[in-house]
Amino acid sequence: MPHVVVAGPLHPSGRARLDAAKDVTVTYISVTSEKSLAAEISDADAVLLRTQPMTAPTIAKGERLKIVSRHGVGYDAVDTDACVARGIKVSHTPDVLNGEVANTTLLLMLAGLRNFRHDEAWARSGDWEAKGGAPLSTSPDGKTIGILGLGRIGQEIADRLAVFNPTIVYHTRTKKDVPYTYYDDLVEMAKACDVLVCITPGGASTNKIVNKDVLEALGPKGMLINVSRGSVVDEDALIAALESGKLGLAGLDVFEGEPHIPDALKASERTVLLPHVGSATHETRAAMGALTVDNLLQWKADGTLKTPVPECAHL
Repeated sequence: MPHVVVAGPLHPSGRARLDAAKDVTVTYISVTSEKSLAAEISDADAVLLRTQPMTAPTIAKGERLKIVSRHGVGYDAVDTDACVARGIKVSHTPDVLNGEVANTTLLLMLAGLRNFRHDEAWARSGDWEAKGGAPLSTSPDGKTIGILGLGRIGQEIADRLAVFNPTIVYHTRTKKDVPYTYYDDLVEMAKACDVLVCITPGGASTNKIVNKDVLEALGPKGMLINVSRGSVVDEDALIAALESGKLGLAGLDVFEGEPHIPDALKASERTVLLPHVGSATHETRAAMGALTVDNLLQWKADGTLKTPVPECAHL
């Protein structure tokens, strides 16, 4: 009988389906580190993983492990090479969160350009009565918006931005068949942008790809939005650019050392900050939980996955 370890919270609808599944033993654990995860999977056949890293040493602790079902679209924290070497299948939850992450991107852009943090405080403090109208803000209409990483979520963001009549430009490793202008140089694209949206996968190839040169190219009227991974942006360079005025605004849902957010970002009047809630709605988390459980149950039924990660699709 397969033993499934669920590491972290699962939406109640998904949990109910797992609990009702026949011939499966399910253990729910609350883990705060990879070390604590490693201690819990020695007899697991399957792991339902939330945000915890799963590196090769941890994977080695799961001597019976056959599947890692990742609750999320990003899986850069899972060592897929180590999994493939062991024949362990890895799944994730693409597509079901595209719309919500795109919604969060628009929320950050509007909050930054229209100065919502300041204006809400202006309304709540009584400054409207005492000092008159709030300062003018910036319209989102007709801007040039660069998308770093035009995958499925990036395309969804571009689609939803259409209401603002933007000029969309993009940077990826290879040019795509899309009706947007392609830049093979990220710095040059940043120079052309009013807003730069990061929605590229994490990992070594994109680590701090948004660096000092990119931020300064975006400029004192430009806005950076990051809804991908905190590792994509050089946080020290970001703080320096905001404090010096070389970058206008930043809207951030992810951070390099989250849940820690640097005090300088929290103190800045130029930032809009969210606690990694890009897909955090009841509806989307239910869909993500359902797909995570679908992968587990399909694996139990016939050994295949509904949404394998590309590296494991051949297993």
